[in-house]
Amino acid sequence: MIKHALFVRLEAKPGKEQAVAQFLAAGLSMANEEATTPIWFALQLSPTTFGIFDAFTSEHDRQAHLNGPIAQALMARAADLLATNPAIESIDVLGVKNRLAHD
Repeated sequence: MIKHALFVRLEAKPGKEQAVAQFLAAGLSMANEEATTPIWFALQLSPTTFGIFDAFTSEHDRQAHLNGPIAQALMARAADLLATNPAIESIDVLGVKNRLAHD
C-alpha cells in the first residue's frame, strides 16, 4: 500500500526552463528502473517552477529513492539549472486512486 511520498519543488534559473523540463523528461527512464518507486510524476507548475511527485510503499523505499540515481543526477545539475536548492518535502499519503495510467 502506498503510504509515503515526496514532493520536490524546483525553480529554474532564468533561461534554464527548457533544460529543467528536458532533465525531468529524461528522469522518467531512471524512475522506470527503480522497482521500489511505483509512482513518479514530473510536473510543470508555472513557466519557471517544476516539481517531482513520487510515492512509495515504505519509508525504506523513500530513503532509497532519495539516495538513488535521480536524486544524484538532480544534485549534480542543481547549480547549473536551478535558482534555489530543491525544496524536498516528505509527505504522508492518506489515499490513492490510480485507475488508469498511460505513458
